[in-house]
Parts: sequence; structure tokens; C-alpha cells
Amino acid sequence: MARLTRGLPGRWSDRVGPVRQQALSVSLATGAYGLSLGALAVAAGLDFWQTMVLSVLVFSGGSQFAFVGVIGAGGTPLAAVGTSALLGVRNGFYGVALAPILRPMRGWRFAWAAQVTIDESTAVALAQPETDDARRRVGFWWAGVGVFVAWNVLVGVGAIAGAYLGEPEAWGLDAAAAAAFLGLVWPRLAARKAQAVAAAAAVLALALTPVLPAGLPILAAAIIAIAAGWRDPTERPVPTEVQP
Repeated sequence: MARLTRGLPGRWSDRVGPVRQQALSVSLATGAYGLSLGALAVAAGLDFWQTMVLSVLVFSGGSQFAFVGVIGAGGTPLAAVGTSALLGVRNGFYGVALAPILRPMRGWRFAWAAQVTIDESTAVALAQPETDDARRRVGFWWAGVGVFVAWNVLVGVGAIAGAYLGEPEAWGLDAAAAAAFLGLVWPRLAARKAQAVAAAAAVLALALTPVLPAGLPILAAAIIAIAAGWRDPTERPVPTEVQP
């Protein structure tokens, strides 16, 4: 503890208290999405244990919603895995930004850090002052572990409840995946170029939907973003605002 607080003003408890509160708020808000994912996974044909293994091992909301959405729409497992993996690539870039803050890491701590490197843990960590790595580490671990626990518990509750709900369309849960995606993407559409890329990708995906199997139009639409990034490889900052 002394190593963490050395050279920084204020008591440790006063400095990290608001960070923990912020992390817990983000964890509870994000975990609520897990209810809809659990119900949708069961409606798509997965059983309870398949849903839980998917949730614990993948542990990335966007990737999980993509996997369940493609399977539910009748897509192939390969298309579901491809779409899910494509959305999960961003977590690798988050790891590059967080590595200098979290070092040194070895063994189980390294594995845990990799597993809980997601949008929320990155956002809470990088929202703290740049000069206070201790607060950034607290934000990362509390948000990462908090979301992991809340998310997986509520995915399990949603999966159990989904078995008794019948058709998810009757409860409006079929719109939950699209709403969750929109919530994740919305903060990143502030720039006009991002809006243009998103619009072009949406048009291409809609045009290909009648002629390609489910899931493949999304993968094809990613070509638009790759081409745009290839032409303008300007470094973009990792998001520093918490958007649960």
C-alpha cells in the first residue's frame, strides 16, 4: 500500500473510494444486460450450461450478443465465431494501452487481467488522472471483476428465466441485442467520419443480407471500416468516458 501511495497527496481511502463507487455502478448497470443475453441465448437454442460457458470464457458483451444473434438467425457456427472474434479484437488494443499501468503481472494475475480487459474496465481505469496509476489500477480491477461477477450471475438468471418465457419476441427481448449494440457503438459515432463509415457498412450489410447466410453480411461490412482505417491510420485515443 505504501508503494502505491508514495508521492501522492491525500489518504488512500479518500482517493480510491469514489473510484470503487464508480466501478460498482458501472458493474451493476452493465450486468443488467446479462439478463437479456441469457434469455436470448436459450431462445437461440443454447442450453443453460452452454450459455454459461460462452459467457464465462468469451466475457465480452458485444461478442456474445453477436454469437447468439447469428446462431439465432440460423447462421453457421463458423460465421458466429468469426463475427464474435472480430468484435473482440478491440480488447487486444485496450490491453496495449493498459499494460504500462498494470505491470508487473505474472501467473494468475496476468491471466485474470487479460480476461477482464473489456470496455468498462478500460474506461474506468483511463478515466482516472494520468499521474495516479494506483487509482487507475483500482478502477481497472474493481470494474473488471465487478462486471465479471454481475454479468455472469445475471446471464445465468436470464437463461433460467428464458426457459419459462416462451417466445422472446412477446417480451421485446428480440430487440435487446440490437439495443445493446447501439449502446456500445453510440459513443464512438461522434465524429463525422465514424458516422459515414457506420452508414456505409450498414448499407452494405443490408444489401448483402438477402444473398448471403446470416452473419456473413456483418463480416463483409467490416471491410468498409478496414479500408477507412487503412487510408487514415491516425492514432485514436482509447475512450476515457464511462458509457455503461
